[in-house]
Amino acid sequence: MKPEKVDRLATYLILAGASLVGIIVLLLLGYLLVTGLPHVSWHFLTSSSESFRSGGGIRDQLFNSLYLVVLTLLVSVPLALIAAIYLSEYAPTNRWTELLRLAIEVLSSLPSVVVGLFGYLVFVLQWGFDFSLLAGAFALTILNLPLLTRSIEDALHQVPALQRRAGLGLGMSKWRVTTKIVLPQALSGIITGAILSAGRIFGEAAALIYTAGQSAPAIDYQNWNPFSPTSFLNPMRPAETLAVHIWKVNSEGLVPDARAVSNGSVVVLIITILLFNLLARLLGNLIQRRLAK
Repeated sequence: MKPEKVDRLATYLILAGASLVGIIVLLLLGYLLVTGLPHVSWHFLTSSSESFRSGGGIRDQLFNSLYLVVLTLLVSVPLALIAAIYLSEYAPTNRWTELLRLAIEVLSSLPSVVVGLFGYLVFVLQWGFDFSLLAGAFALTILNLPLLTRSIEDALHQVPALQRRAGLGLGMSKWRVTTKIVLPQALSGIITGAILSAGRIFGEAAALIYTAGQSAPAIDYQNWNPFSPTSFLNPMRPAETLAVHIWKVNSEGLVPDARAVSNGSVVVLIITILLFNLLARLLGNLIQRRLAK
């Protein structure tokens, strides 16, 4: 067979496979949106689960998910940034460095339920955090750290080596070159990676069942004291996130309209994750344009 025909056949096969995957994803999203959007309303988004006779709203669960994303990023982003800077700028190429990279790859493939059980044994029991948002944030940091480290490291590697050599040639120290030249140029990729990881955090459920808890106690949104048990800012309170709420409603069977609540919650979850991805792309493109000027 001629090379032109082989190339054309391979192109058609690749396009057919990509189209099939795209159609499956679109059909799945369409089904979830069609079945869930009729159950989403402003009252559903802004009411607590106790405000309805049946399933209730998802205000508290939605806030808990967003708050948990913030707490997790506050812990994981500095750690991932330090690790990525070391691996990209300072780590020598030897057996120990390769072993460290292998450990990061293995850690990124851990099932979330295993991380949840580890978090339950360490953060909940050993460290005495009990079921709390902080314990959930530490557990999600373990899940988030490997992928976030790799994404930041890739962003640092995309900065041309010529810029590093130019800074060193001007007499700048290694740390000054990293902070004044490399990090600003990689800022777009760092922010994009952080926001994309936030989408994964927002949709996580298995690790939070054993760390953040399944209860949703009453939250006082007027109480700004983070040390108060009823304050919405208290990181030591147990909190049911949106993903855990979907699992709980479907598994317990105690809510009469469990299917409606679940479908509506799934739509909100999907739309929020899509917004995270869209925001990551918009911010990344905006920063790149500003740096290019």
